[in-house]
Amino acid sequence: MSAIIQALKDADLRKKILITIALIILYRIGAQIPAPGVDYAAIQGRLDSLGEEGDNLFSIINLFSGGALLQLSIFAIGIMPYITAAIITQLLTVVIPKFEELKKEGQSGQAKMTQYTRYLTLGLALLQSAGIVALADREQLLGQGFPVLVEDRNLFDLIVIVITMTSGAILIMWLGEIITEKGVGNGMSLLIFAGIATRIPTDGANILSQSGGLVFAIVAVAVVLLIVGVVFVEQGQRRVPVQYAKRMVGRRQYGGSSTYLPLKVNQAGVIPVIFASSMMYVPVLITQIVYSDQGGPPDNWWQRNVMTWLETPSSWQYILLYFVLIIFFSYFYVSVQYDPNDQAENMKKYGGFIPGIRPGRPTAMYLGYVMNRLLFVGSIYLGVIAVLPNIALDLGVGTQAGGMTAFGGTAILILVSVALTTVKQIESQLLQSNYEGLLK
Repeated sequence: MSAIIQALKDADLRKKILITIALIILYRIGAQIPAPGVDYAAIQGRLDSLGEEGDNLFSIINLFSGGALLQLSIFAIGIMPYITAAIITQLLTVVIPKFEELKKEGQSGQAKMTQYTRYLTLGLALLQSAGIVALADREQLLGQGFPVLVEDRNLFDLIVIVITMTSGAILIMWLGEIITEKGVGNGMSLLIFAGIATRIPTDGANILSQSGGLVFAIVAVAVVLLIVGVVFVEQGQRRVPVQYAKRMVGRRQYGGSSTYLPLKVNQAGVIPVIFASSMMYVPVLITQIVYSDQGGPPDNWWQRNVMTWLETPSSWQYILLYFVLIIFFSYFYVSVQYDPNDQAENMKKYGGFIPGIRPGRPTAMYLGYVMNRLLFVGSIYLGVIAVLPNIALDLGVGTQAGGMTAFGGTAILILVSVALTTVKQIESQLLQSNYEGLLK
């Protein structure tokens, strides 16, 4: 507490903390304002009967938006379009040479990449909001045949809702960038953190009312153990020793020092989980939009097999497919973001080498070998963490209506990662002001 008091005493840091808190509060207020043309009373009644989780089709997006999606608020789309656009832009740096050149140009290139990310965010937000409104118009968002929009709506009203939700997504992107620039921590991550944190009381109450006190106590203990495990793995790293040879530049001698190259166990972060979740819900979303609610989709192979699996998160087929996709995207994302050849070339350029390993190609092969071993453990860890809520649903802990979303591994992983990063940033600013850090 003394360190927190010292942080609030520092004028610059106090200003940043207050700006961050104020913008998060503004974000949460916007998440409760319904979009025009939405029957708010009917939605609230339906959400109360469903445990505020709907059919769990959009559970990840609804979690990131703090429950704003299924309420069709002005911030219903949340931060997901920006996250998806940022990931796509990063991956395109490998495919498009111009993006790779911009990445190497430093700050000016990064500004151009940010501009492209904003344009892509606008397009994705427009598509996603149109899809959600289409489901709501066909009375498929909160259950088949349940209306969530006003009865006397027309095409113009639907367009207004789409524009409102798209504008809300762009406003959220702006709020996140302001927090990153003038506040504390990463703005986008803190907005996701706020959205998940607001779901914890509701999901906890659902588990307590549906499964009883004993199950709730077991879940609480399991969450504590899960937090400890996530902190342990997220902080874990393989330190590859690196020795720099002595070299003379003019009359000065450089190098001759020993350091290490930190390789995280979970190098990919939560990105593979987001990718896998998108791959799981997009086919269901497209199928529901394509088929009209009049008569329902035809009885074909796709509907009998694939759609049945994808619409049942507690089935073993869904869990297995979700797990495999997370492992695949873990390898894919890390292979795009981390190139052992570039790392070995940079080390060789500055006279660095790994003891016992020759510079150049042998170093790249060794780094690739180490990274693959770490990636195997990290991908299994991410997969197990992500499917825990689905396994809990299969065992009867909570239902698809009042599920384990906010108590699941994905939510805990995001909460812990964002909290650690934010606390470290505050600590670094405290140390710059000669104050005692938060972490002892």
